[in-house]
Amino acid sequence: MASSSLFRTKSIEQSIQDTEEPEHALKKSLSTLDLTVFGVGVIIGTGIFVLTGKVAKENAGPAVSLAFVVAGVVCALAALCYAEFASTVPVAGSAYTFSYASLGELPAWTIGWDLVLEFALGTAVVAVGWSGYVRSLLDNAGWHLPEALSGRDGAHGFGFDILAAALVLVLTAILVLGMKLSARVTSVVVAVKVTVVLIVIVAGAFFIKSGNYSPFIPTAQPQTAGSDLKAPLIQLMSGYAPTNFGVMGIFTAASVVFFAFIGFDVVATAAEETRNPQRDMPRGILGSLLICTILYVAVSIVVTGMQHYTDLSVDAPLADAFKATGHPFFAGVISFGAAVGLTTVCMILLLGQTRVFFAMSRDGLLPRFFSHVHPRFRTPHRPTILLGVIIAIVAGFTSLSELAELVNIGTLFAFVVVAVGVVILRHTRPDLPRAFRTPLVPWVPAAAVAASLWLMLNLPAETWIRFGIWMAIGIVIYFGYGRRHSRVEARQPGRNPQ
Repeated sequence: MASSSLFRTKSIEQSIQDTEEPEHALKKSLSTLDLTVFGVGVIIGTGIFVLTGKVAKENAGPAVSLAFVVAGVVCALAALCYAEFASTVPVAGSAYTFSYASLGELPAWTIGWDLVLEFALGTAVVAVGWSGYVRSLLDNAGWHLPEALSGRDGAHGFGFDILAAALVLVLTAILVLGMKLSARVTSVVVAVKVTVVLIVIVAGAFFIKSGNYSPFIPTAQPQTAGSDLKAPLIQLMSGYAPTNFGVMGIFTAASVVFFAFIGFDVVATAAEETRNPQRDMPRGILGSLLICTILYVAVSIVVTGMQHYTDLSVDAPLADAFKATGHPFFAGVISFGAAVGLTTVCMILLLGQTRVFFAMSRDGLLPRFFSHVHPRFRTPHRPTILLGVIIAIVAGFTSLSELAELVNIGTLFAFVVVAVGVVILRHTRPDLPRAFRTPLVPWVPAAAVAASLWLMLNLPAETWIRFGIWMAIGIVIYFGYGRRHSRVEARQPGRNPQ
């Protein structure tokens, strides 16, 4: 019985019923446009300005555009699974809620704990990156922050990143005040960000030289396999080393640029606050992914056409490509676009985390104190404030660059769980009305699992170790608190509901 209780599921009907309790009900205010904007807002960050040129120079040459297509297809496989779940189970929590309905309580806790780490680290890392861009712009204007308030990197003695912490706290306040306000702020910022990207594409098109595309797929260059913990896990397991350039280099590049797409899954955390989730969730998830794929491919074509891939810089390839063609103004536009764009990435990651935390609290796996919504704004204000303050402190005091890959492994793990969950729920609940159905089940989910596992194996071994430690901490908390306070457990025959 003990083992079976670890895999007890929470019915779809019960999940939806819980969303209707007045003190735990979120306000439904989001449309297809809002969800698409959220998706574009969180997917497009500095990656589009930095990663495109870096990968072209180091992994694929001009064929980096094909790498973005490959990565987009891999994400689309997972997105199709998310779209079915989010429209069928329109409840806050994304992969956590989906897992509870299909795999059971312990797997749900595990993925929820994973998402809390993924979104928290993601928010902090992005906030620190945003702070760096803003400090650079302030330095250009002749305004310099004291060293002690400029972050941990390079600080002698005390160092606190005041800009990163301030950004998180301001975004926390916006999220507390309501989803519609958050959507409006995001819409404005995303409009600015996409405009900058389009300016870069259109302006850069005038400086393309066809000779820079030759060779489009450079000659393959086999690499030496690494042997320490910084090497990809698959290298340590098999001795396999990825190939740079050539046809296989496109797939090596795809495993790198894949991480520029991370974020579309955050859209699913807002399912409960969507007016018509059965229609709007699939459109928002798949629409934002399609828009971002097109923009990524266009930018990669432009940057490799402006400057030969061997001459691209690694730190700021797109900005430096404009400088190399004698147009430094556009380099400034790119920096501005990156700084503005990171605010929405930060806010939507924070939004995703608070919704997962709220859903786990509503189920009793975390203290129920955090599952009450604000009487006026109808937002989960308690977990939003708690997590916002914690992340602001973490972002202020920590240099998080080496932890960024934990965000990647957490996302891929969620992809695997959701894809498996779709297949299981098709068998256990074939009667459920599904407004959107993942095509070619089980083949599409199987392909999503295989692609996600392959990308996970390409992450450094030390990332797997950190991930394992975090998961172990989560298991201890589950057995120490969550399992005994579970509302699903309380609803079992012979139990006293809490």
